[in-house]
Amino acid sequence: MTIEDNGIGFPLDKIPGVYTEFRTGSKFKDEEIDEKGFLYRTLGQNGLGAAATCLTSDYFAATVRHYNSKNEATFEFIDGALQTKKTKPKAFKGASGVRVTLQLSKEVYKNNEINEDLLRKRIIDLAYNNPGLAFYFNGEKYLFKKGLLELAQRIDAENAQSFGEDAFVYEAETAKGKKVKGKIDFHLSVCFNKKNDEKEKFISFVNSTPTFDGGFHHDRVKRIFINSIKEKVERLIKKEKISIVDNDVLAGVTFVMGITMPNPRFESQTKRKLVRDTQLEKGLEKFMEENMDKFIRKNKEFMDIIVERAKSRHRYQELKDASIKGKKAKRQRVEKLLDANERKDRDLCTLFICEGDSAIGGLRSARNKLYQGGIALKGKPMNVMQATINDVLNNQEFMDIMASIGLTIGQPAVVSDLRYSKIVFLADSDVDGGHINTLLTNFFFQFWPELFEQGAIQFAKAPLFEVITEKETLFVETPGQLEDLKKSGTKIKEIQRNKGLGEMSPEAFKYVLAREEYTKINIEDIQSAKHMLDVCFGRDTNLRKDLLIDTDSTGVDHSEDVESSAKATAKKAAAKALAKAADSKALKATKKVPAKKAPAKKKK
Repeated sequence: MTIEDNGIGFPLDKIPGVYTEFRTGSKFKDEEIDEKGFLYRTLGQNGLGAAATCLTSDYFAATVRHYNSKNEATFEFIDGALQTKKTKPKAFKGASGVRVTLQLSKEVYKNNEINEDLLRKRIIDLAYNNPGLAFYFNGEKYLFKKGLLELAQRIDAENAQSFGEDAFVYEAETAKGKKVKGKIDFHLSVCFNKKNDEKEKFISFVNSTPTFDGGFHHDRVKRIFINSIKEKVERLIKKEKISIVDNDVLAGVTFVMGITMPNPRFESQTKRKLVRDTQLEKGLEKFMEENMDKFIRKNKEFMDIIVERAKSRHRYQELKDASIKGKKAKRQRVEKLLDANERKDRDLCTLFICEGDSAIGGLRSARNKLYQGGIALKGKPMNVMQATINDVLNNQEFMDIMASIGLTIGQPAVVSDLRYSKIVFLADSDVDGGHINTLLTNFFFQFWPELFEQGAIQFAKAPLFEVITEKETLFVETPGQLEDLKKSGTKIKEIQRNKGLGEMSPEAFKYVLAREEYTKINIEDIQSAKHMLDVCFGRDTNLRKDLLIDTDSTGVDHSEDVESSAKATAKKAAAKALAKAADSKALKATKKVPAKKAPAKKKK
């Protein structure tokens, strides 16, 4: 193997000492300074590597062309320098530098072949760390003008970016009391892959040598990076009621760092791990502080992804807790549940979620006790889209519903495994009833959207009118149907309008519960459905304003009129929501609402 450079060489009389004696050579002392008064920034401090290689080689030849003296000489060290041959100094032409040719000892190394791939990688590392300096290996040329940034681009061309490049200058004092200057150069490039959640990677070099085991510079840079990001998103995570851990920030990030400094200290001769240095610590803090804000401004998307990771992790933990709590709830008896009596074929059972205790009273007397069960709500259910999973778990009504059906948050629902195969919403036929139906729809869709695909989620429409004629009692569900009935010539004796389920007659309840099928809520486009529910129940109020507030063709805003009339608002909101749903094909309902006769009364 031959290694050659075109540097200035060194004095010819120093050749035997450099290659056969340890701790020998110029610029190896910690306190040596260059012509500008800066401490030298060499990698080796004690002069071991060159001598160790020479003393473990069968053949080692060094030719030095010294730039200052303009002379050259060659020394041959044979059998671990037990024999030495040399040439007389003579003038040379061309470039100065040092050329070393060697053959490692078989006695020492057993296999004395040098790994070509390992050497090529080391040469490439040197080329990355010394931008503008050309390296040649068996005719292959390695030259990188942008240095370590090009290494980052090689790792991840799409996401690599320069974090910063800077120098830190400081003053120090030698042991003899002489004032000297030190200079530390920093380079940091970052790759952030938002699709990758793997542990962070840190590739670093100190004075051109890779620090495979990291050390102080790894720990300090990562800690400052993490703390700065956490501080930036602190207000947002407080609002979301979540916390950020280190892995949320570092996942998918690759750091590529280069440091050039005087007198680096390592844990061992292999130079794999850097130890703490006071001036290095000051320099790193200054470097990170000056470049961190710029990085954050440039990578706002990065901040959003970190928050989403934290939310996802938080949600996963909540789901885990919910699963444990849900399993416990399944084993407990639900006091409010009016359960179906069937024990074996539970897939034949239907659960009615009713508005209020009065509705449960009517359900109790009219239901098929074997296959029909019921549970009552108190007021309107919670909007789960703006609540945490813990909020849902602490809501007794939702916990009772889940326990009654056999559902657990975080676990997919399979109808055949549930206690009820149909879940039917039974609310009043007014605006409040519509609100309850949509809030329940939102609840089931957020945690078990598969129930909609399986046709398990339905709602029952209670008759708004009970029409008594000469022959029978008819049940009419809408004002439009009532008008059609009046026009048909049917002789009507009395019309009873039901304000709510509590006012319905037992016959009306039997009419409702006698149906085999109710209005199913089918999902044709899950993304459109998510969007529609986000508009109705999400945190962004502007989306709802756009839905509720309209302008006429003259451009006049009628928001004041809308606010002044609660009924007008409700009608407009309902109409626009239905129009939007129909347009997006997000939720499609199959309706069966013709006027029907009351069930025949049995003769005594």
